Amino acid sequence: MALDCFHELLGARLSEVESRGRFRRIPRLSADSIDFSSNDYLGLSRNLNYREGLAEMLSDRPALSGATGARLISGDSSIAHQLEETVARFHRAECATLFNSGYDANIGLISALARKGDTVVYDKLVHASLRDGIRLSAASHFGFLHNDLDDLRAKLSRINSPGAKFVVVESVYSMDGDLCPLQEISEICQGHDAILIVDEAHATGVFGERGEGRVIEEELQSQIPIRIHTFGKALFSQGAAVVGPTNLRDYLLNFCRPLIFTTFLSPLQLYSTLFAYEWVKNSLSDRVALFRLITRFQQLASEFEYRCSQNSSPIQFFLIPGNQEVLAFSRALHQMGFRVQAIRAPTVKVGQERIRICLHADNTERELERLFECARNIYRGTLHAE
Repeated sequence: MALDCFHELLGARLSEVESRGRFRRIPRLSADSIDFSSNDYLGLSRNLNYREGLAEMLSDRPALSGATGARLISGDSSIAHQLEETVARFHRAECATLFNSGYDANIGLISALARKGDTVVYDKLVHASLRDGIRLSAASHFGFLHNDLDDLRAKLSRINSPGAKFVVVESVYSMDGDLCPLQEISEICQGHDAILIVDEAHATGVFGERGEGRVIEEELQSQIPIRIHTFGKALFSQGAAVVGPTNLRDYLLNFCRPLIFTTFLSPLQLYSTLFAYEWVKNSLSDRVALFRLITRFQQLASEFEYRCSQNSSPIQFFLIPGNQEVLAFSRALHQMGFRVQAIRAPTVKVGQERIRICLHADNTERELERLFECARNIYRGTLHAE
């Protein structure tokens, strides 16, 4: 009886989601489709030299498959410390603390730092993991309008609590692909004694002279010491690191539950990430190719008669309002050989549904031009989604 009720409960909830065009499925990707979907911005997953170099480096490393336990129990290793030192040095920070994923890093950092009596002010478009970390904390919290400096000032001015004030932003926003005005927000935070935390997930490996991120690119590391860098995007690995002052590492090891109570990253992932950092700091040609493609996208977008982005990051989009409409649009592009992702409400606001387009160093200008040609035909209705 109880199990029958459980199945009915699941069925009813899933039916409601499906009726609103919000049902999620794992996409079945064609191996020969053109990738405009993944976060592999430097194209390392398809870079034969990278893959061969990584395989050679891993070939004589024993016991790669598991960490054996949480880091505070048995999961620590010399390679973990070597990677943390590499990450800290690369991002010009005092120290780095490794996490199993960007999600773990974000929820762990925010929920550990922000306590009762504190206040967190966040850009309304920050990633779900940051929002979840804020909700898990006991701090008061509210959002400010996306990239709106006046609204941020107003929100900070209203805080009467004597507790700590935190401001949370992304340096490159994951859905809109636009850039955070880091310099201006940093100055506002300094004027209000607020601690600025920047998620560099989509900037790591892409922005900066060697891919250090936007904070380093704008020489703001002394004003913005606390940053999150993830390894699962441009670095083609897994995991994340929080960089910051040395005592932040000690704090996280004592108060951050997603760090304390979980099995640590496997040696395989640690070695893979270390190799990625060594590769990325010397991969100027990959970043040059990527930004050349971004410029070409901007040119094509300026001539496009329909609504789309013109960002200076690898994240772009075609705006297709409506969940059913954007799904149909994505299916049509899939049938034409493009791997793209439909982003639906509630991930974005109702009316802001879109085809998210991620550019990569190994995409060609012709592939991009063909994407625009096909999108134009779908918009005009000469090609129809089923």
